[in-house]
Formats: sequence, structure tokens, C-alpha cells
Amino acid sequence: MYVLKGNAMVGQSGGPTAAINATLSGVIRGAFESDAIFNIYGAFNGIQGMLEGRYCTLNEIIKGEEDLCLLENTPAAVLGSCRVKLPDPEKSDTEYKKIFDLFRKLDIRYFFYIGGNDSMDTVAKLNAYAAVIKHDIRIIGVPKTIDNDLVGTDHTPGYGSAAKYIAVSIQEVIRDCAVYTVNAVTIVEIMGRDAGWLTAASALPRIITGAAPDLIYLPECTFDYEEFFTDINAALDKHPNVVIAVSEGIRFSDGSLVGASEQSGKTDAFGHKYLSGTGKALELAVKNRIGCKVRSVELNILQRCASHIASKTDIAESVRVGYESITAAVAGVSGQMMNIIRISDNPYKVITGHIDINKTANAIKKVPRHFINDRGNNVTDECAEYILPLIEGETNPMYRNGIPVHFTIEQ
Repeated sequence: MYVLKGNAMVGQSGGPTAAINATLSGVIRGAFESDAIFNIYGAFNGIQGMLEGRYCTLNEIIKGEEDLCLLENTPAAVLGSCRVKLPDPEKSDTEYKKIFDLFRKLDIRYFFYIGGNDSMDTVAKLNAYAAVIKHDIRIIGVPKTIDNDLVGTDHTPGYGSAAKYIAVSIQEVIRDCAVYTVNAVTIVEIMGRDAGWLTAASALPRIITGAAPDLIYLPECTFDYEEFFTDINAALDKHPNVVIAVSEGIRFSDGSLVGASEQSGKTDAFGHKYLSGTGKALELAVKNRIGCKVRSVELNILQRCASHIASKTDIAESVRVGYESITAAVAGVSGQMMNIIRISDNPYKVITGHIDINKTANAIKKVPRHFINDRGNNVTDECAEYILPLIEGETNPMYRNGIPVHFTIEQ
């Protein structure tokens, strides 16, 4: 494969995480070291900014190692994000023409899009369009999502840090609740529309300190109120303070969302419902049926960008995946998503690779059934052991007067 020479562009898309900027740093590091890439541009707000002609020259903004390290410890998406769904190019190619006009204007030969499931759909469409118009460009999807639901990778950058925050927060909730003797139920709602990987992380303290939720409910198993009440009463028979972790996306047997009555019904550009209120629905049900003290806690966006407790493993792997995306593209790879391949559990060891973007775009990786107990109200130790190495290690963010310092880019 011949080496393309020209400029590169990188964008960020989807929900922010504690590690997406670490991946961006990896892409920048790789671009700076490559003889094939002269300049690297950052697209503001992903595809949205590209359509509007908003971008920056990262060569002029990133001054050296200190900036890159600060970027790696900065949460959210420093370039800004978006949730823009490109149309089928066979039905409308207006947006594609604008994007490829921008590529021609800036001599972009490499494009990297950091994101989750929906972002990989964008990568697949852009790559297919480039092939149709015979535009010489290499397009790579770089994974990130706290949901850990991308097909074709052992886990996703961003998940380990979110899982660590959830595990620590749950343990602290359990410690808080344990000081009282009055019967009480605390329900913690955790993100996860279609997959329960984040909620599964609440079990991690069980294999480390012995503290864990009494009950864990994931979208992978059908939810039933009668079984739920039975589970709670059984837990209350053992001790007075019951802690429950639930995914926001748990559903009844007919497919309807448990929290539907508490939700707005609105959807994003990709047709996904904005979810919240599952914990509140369960709280009201427990209050009416069991009558004990009950409260619900929604972790909400706090679990996405808690960089103060980020996983060192997660940040390091995020940088590595970004860096290797440059190596792969320069070597001729296009129309692929970078991935992480676990080759050993003990000791934990991974390598990076890539997979056809069409095999991962718009697909969901569920928590496997053998990671969930028979009754469907908890996860197994095997599940916790799978997650454990992803949260290990502590980062060293820069602090100023007790507050972490973050890297920012003005638009």
C-alpha cells in the first residue's frame, strides 16, 4: 500500500467521557510523529462543525508534552461533540458534498472519528461515499463509550473510568446506608439504555471489599414487579438496609420501559429515547407496595466525566488506541474501527487491532447471559472479574488550589 501524504482531521462525537480526550491526545501524538501527515485539524462539534466549516489547527494549539498530558486528564470532549445522523447518501448527498469539499479544501487524506455506536454509522457512511466518488482518503473509527456496548472490541475506552466511578460511588452509598437500623431501600439508577455493563460494575466492590448491592437489574433480563418485591422482602429479612442498582433501560416482558411513565418520550437524532426516571418509578412502587422508607438516586451525567477518579488503565489504553489509529491509517487501513483485543486475563494483557466498520456500526454488545445469575437479579463474580482490570490504577491530574485543571480550546 502506497503512503498517502497530506493532512488529517479528527472529530469527537456522542456522549462525553473521562477518556475521550485521552484518545484525541493519542491521535495527535501519532499525527505529530508521522511523516505522512503535515497538519492535523480538529473539527468542532464533530460532523456538525464540519458541515458548518468550523475547525481548528491542532498543530498551532498543542505546544508540547505538557499540553498533551493535561489533555489526557481532561474530561468531556475538548473539541465539542454532536449527535448528528447523516442521511442515506443514495437518497441525499448534500451533506456529503459539503464534507468532502472541506476535505479537498484542507487536503485531508486521513479522517478519524472518535465515538460510539452512532458515530461508527457516520464512519461507515463516509467511507462508503468516498469509495463511490473515488476520493483518496482513509477513514477510521476510533471507539469510545462508557456503555461498553460496541461490537467487535473487548471493551471500549471510557468504560473503565465510568465503571470505577460507579463501583466507588455504590460502595459509598452502601456505607452511608449501613449506619441505620430502620428498614430502608435505596435504589441507584445507572446509565444503560440497551446494555447493562455500567450497572454490572456496581458489583465490583463485592470481590474487593465485600460491599455490593443486594440486587442488580440489567436490560438484558425482563423485569417483573412481583419478582422485584419478592427479592426486596428476602433482602430485608437479612438486614434492614437494602441497596439496589438498576439500569435506566430495564423493560417489562412487552418491551416497554419500566420508567416510561416518568420520561418525556423525546428522542435524539438517532431515534434513541432520552431515558431517566426508572429509579423514581421503582421508588414509588416500593413505597406503595412494601411501605418502608425508600429513596432513589440517579447518578446521571456524573458517571460520564469523573476524571478525578479515572482509571489509569483506561486512560493509557485510550491514548494507545488513538495513537495506533494513525499507524493503521498510514499503513493503508480504511473503513475500519480500531479495537481492543484481550489476550490474557491473568496477567491482564491486551493488543490493539481493527475490525470492518460495517460489522460494528449500529450493533449492540449485550452483557452475556452467563455473566448474570439465574434469577436475573444480580451479576456473577465472573462478570466482576472481567471488569476489574479495566478500573485499575490511579491517574495524576494537575490540581490548582484543590481543583483539577483542565485543557480547553476556544471555538
